[in-house]
Amino acid sequence: MRSLIDIVDFSVEELDELLKTACDIIENPAKYAESCKGKKLATLFFEPSTRTRLSFEAAMMELGGNVLGFSEASSSSASKGESVADTAKMISCYADIIAMRHPKEGAPYVAAKSAWIPVINAGDGGHCHPTQTLADLLTIYRELGRLENLTVGFCGDLKYGRTVHSLLAALARYKNIKVVLISPEELKLPKYVKYDVLDKAGMEYVETTSLEESMPQLDVLYMTRIQRERFDSFDEYERLKDSYILTAEKMQLGKDTMRVLHPLPRVNEISVAVDNDPRAAYFRQALNGKYMRMALILKLLKEAEEGRQMEQIQNTVTNEFYCDNPRCISSVEQELPHVFKCVNPEMGIYRCIYCEAKKTRK
Repeated sequence: MRSLIDIVDFSVEELDELLKTACDIIENPAKYAESCKGKKLATLFFEPSTRTRLSFEAAMMELGGNVLGFSEASSSSASKGESVADTAKMISCYADIIAMRHPKEGAPYVAAKSAWIPVINAGDGGHCHPTQTLADLLTIYRELGRLENLTVGFCGDLKYGRTVHSLLAALARYKNIKVVLISPEELKLPKYVKYDVLDKAGMEYVETTSLEESMPQLDVLYMTRIQRERFDSFDEYERLKDSYILTAEKMQLGKDTMRVLHPLPRVNEISVAVDNDPRAAYFRQALNGKYMRMALILKLLKEAEEGRQMEQIQNTVTNEFYCDNPRCISSVEQELPHVFKCVNPEMGIYRCIYCEAKKTRK
């Protein structure tokens, strides 16, 4: 069954189709009020969430469907040791579509391979968050009227920020996008993202530690939270947590047409004084997430009725390498095969299909 695990699972044409559907939902909500009557969405949230979980639930309800699920791992049989694969098979007996958030990278992919209903990745560790990217794209489109010819600044945690990685992968397929990467040295964008996404797409990008110097050139400023839950060291988190704080004074450096986005929740990286600035789009962004998730649910349920399947990953090897990333789902579910995809045959570079950890064949 076709699922959405990574934003690159969808073509640009499909992304544009979802944007069109979402805009139609905004203009004609009554038209969609019974679209999912009799259908059930299972929200499997093994990690805390407010916006994502509630927006999925609101999306299904506004489509006329029903919702079941859980909001923390302790409320599920995972606390008893049940595998992700078994959970997905079991939920397939009760629901028509799954939205899953999990702290281990690759868990939604494992679920999608095991379920016989569509699975939506609602965030897996520091890896991907494709539905947040859908909300981001709709927000940029509605606020600025385009998804091309933009200078986009990403500020904060670019190392573990799954929302950043997913949005970069989406923007890389639009024309004339320039990226400004603003972060402490310790939280720079991973090299594999720069190579696999930015370099391959030929995107122009610069790396800097200065938010103030970057502000005047930006069409979009994408702020992110320094995420305590992604750090192994509390001391390192404490040292970096206040690296960037967007204030009303700093906003004066930006264009009148600039928009500020944030996947939320914020801690203190955006002052509440910025909320009253018309360029602050992050709460409108949260609302846009509901509309895009409505469009996505409709698309995947329609494709399920048509029998469309997930595309198989090509050029893989099994159990030739061992993934030693402690955040990978394979680190806790021991019976999972260690599957790696060849991403650079000339240099013998392979990446784990669950978490994208790198291995090189020597």
